[in-house]
Amino acid sequence: MMVPPEVSGVFFSGEPMLLRGAAFRSLSGYGYALLAAGLWGLLGPVSRLCLSGGTDPLEVAFWRACIGGLCFVAHALFRRELFVRPAHGLAFCLFGVCGVSLFFGAYQVAVRESGAALAVVLLYTAPVWVALFSRALFGERLTRRKLAALAVALGGTVLVCLSGGSAGSAPSWLGIGCGLAAGFFYATHYPFYTWWQKRYSTATLYTFMLLAGALALAPFVTFTPHNALTWAGLGFLGVFCTYGAYLAYGAGLRRLSPVRAAVVSNLEPVIGTLLAWAWWHEKFSPCGWLGGVLVLAAVFILTTDRR
Repeated sequence: MMVPPEVSGVFFSGEPMLLRGAAFRSLSGYGYALLAAGLWGLLGPVSRLCLSGGTDPLEVAFWRACIGGLCFVAHALFRRELFVRPAHGLAFCLFGVCGVSLFFGAYQVAVRESGAALAVVLLYTAPVWVALFSRALFGERLTRRKLAALAVALGGTVLVCLSGGSAGSAPSWLGIGCGLAAGFFYATHYPFYTWWQKRYSTATLYTFMLLAGALALAPFVTFTPHNALTWAGLGFLGVFCTYGAYLAYGAGLRRLSPVRAAVVSNLEPVIGTLLAWAWWHEKFSPCGWLGGVLVLAAVFILTTDRR
């Protein structure tokens, strides 16, 4: 059957343009996801910079939550997304008290006690908890693939913990415990977002959660004077590693499938570990390196499960 010239012209001339548009959209999605992974990868090394200037871990966590929250306030006001129902706002704040303050605080203590590399590896035990939460809350089946990933992650975590950390000092059980706690509280964000993401924007949720988390941390913080370099580090954590990273990841998700975005974001612990090695000369023992590889392998197995 012959196609009318006017139809064939539109179809054949428009198809390359559509393909180019789809390719550019996919490519930009990878770029945004890589940007988010890179910014999150800087979290551990920059946190150690702030800690080396004499800042208490809880103060670092406070300023990260506070500065990031204020950035989201400005974003939500500009987009007119700040209004929520009072009961919902209370729920966001209550989650921020636990899911943000304990997560941010535990992570900073892990960086101080056991090094940035160990902290970022233990943080990425979070997908293990997510798989368990998904089973308990949403009835998702634990397939053989997921069970194998959980076993690999558990073995890798044990090896990382037995290695003594990446700071070159004696093993710190406080640092290991806080690193595992950070992974747990990080994982609690998944069911929370799954429940609320269709009702409110990312900016709305983070505005309440981050500022509530900062207020919860404030009574336990000993505020001290800082030099310009430390303030620059604290600002970087809030503006780039928190606000900017979450915005970039959200932009990536709008252009990529969740599986592809998750796989790309798993470069975060690799980037964080390499930066801690290059910047602060942190390194694992062979046992620690093997454990880190196993944890990352488990995360890759979980995030590439299309079910």
